[in-house]
Amino acid sequence: MDFNIELDREVNGRWIAEIHSIPGVLVYDRDPDDAIANARALALHIRAGRIERGRSGVLNPLHVTIH
Repeated sequence: MDFNIELDREVNGRWIAEIHSIPGVLVYDRDPDDAIANARALALHIRAGRIERGRSGVLNPLHVTIH
């Protein structure tokens, strides 16, 4: 399963990392690497919750692409 992380910087300097294909995965941080890491962690957390509730389907490895 592939997820694209979109990284953008606000005028105030904060970095935004978002995965549009997973509703709710939007994080802010002062450091771009931390924003990416936190978005990835949130995506994994959401995916784990779906697996626990039996909504996952096939368990594919997570691949992340940063734009």
